[in-house]
Amino acid sequence: MYRIIKILKKFNIYNAVYFCLSLSLILLLTSCGVSQEPITHTGFYFDTVIRITIYDAKKEACLETCFELAQKYENMLSPTVEGSDIWKINHSNGKPVEVSDETAMLLETALFYCDTTDGLIDITIEPLNELWDFHAKEQIPSSEAISEALSHVDYTRLLIDGNTVTMLDPEGSVSLGFIAKGFIADKIKEYLISQDINNAIIDLGGNILAVGSKPDGTPYKFGIQKPFDEQGTPIAILSVTDKSLVTSGVYERCFYQNDILYHHILNPVDGYPVRNNLLSVTILSNSSVTGDALSTSCFVLGLEDGMKLIESLYDVEAVFITDDYVLHYSDGLN
Repeated sequence: MYRIIKILKKFNIYNAVYFCLSLSLILLLTSCGVSQEPITHTGFYFDTVIRITIYDAKKEACLETCFELAQKYENMLSPTVEGSDIWKINHSNGKPVEVSDETAMLLETALFYCDTTDGLIDITIEPLNELWDFHAKEQIPSSEAISEALSHVDYTRLLIDGNTVTMLDPEGSVSLGFIAKGFIADKIKEYLISQDINNAIIDLGGNILAVGSKPDGTPYKFGIQKPFDEQGTPIAILSVTDKSLVTSGVYERCFYQNDILYHHILNPVDGYPVRNNLLSVTILSNSSVTGDALSTSCFVLGLEDGMKLIESLYDVEAVFITDDYVLHYSDGLN
């Protein structure tokens, strides 16, 4: 189910390799220095290549369960999977919908970041996402179409009461794209630890979650990709033990028109890609759901306000890269 052939059905060989090389975070797997060799399985979920690595050959079968979990949560949280909790909300026509405990909890968490950013993160941004659609076309929507989509973007119209979710705007729709992969990575980590797998790497298309350290006790080494570098060259390398590393950047899905860059991180205020001189934000945190949410939140807030948010949080660090390719580190990173 998770074998590489599944990827090649989605892409040709060149594109699959190129995609892996151009992930926002480049994983530098180095020799462990011990007898336990890394075992990696690869699959295609959440519209991206994902890889999970463990260091215990006797528990290789656990990797299959990891991909079953990935499928479970894609079926639960994807807005494009018919029958998912998010799909049901987006097709409810304003009527209440019953969702799972996990979906309700994640929606509540997402709304917290909507409030934290004063609406610069908005989980009802899906009408804008569908309008721009960086996967299918490189075209700037008309100002009229953007205004129409914006009229349905307002997270305060999403009400949650226990497991009951109501989208008050019948034409409104939800996207958890800024937080879902982090949530899923944390769930996979929980499963691996429950199976006494304490050395692993979960890579959900640039959302990296390190479980413990390498078997010899040394940290993993992860590179932060130099923006727009087609070879995936790291611009910085971080040593990581039992942490999440997540990057949001303008180079992930983008196009140029009249020498202007248009990218997939949209501003829910004006409907256009965010423009604040940032190229990427990388978050180092204990949980991947936190890192995932903060990487986008800090990007839309910009360097000054984003860094203020990071410095106000415990045990969270960040690297901001501005369009002059200068790296700005939070106080806890040397």
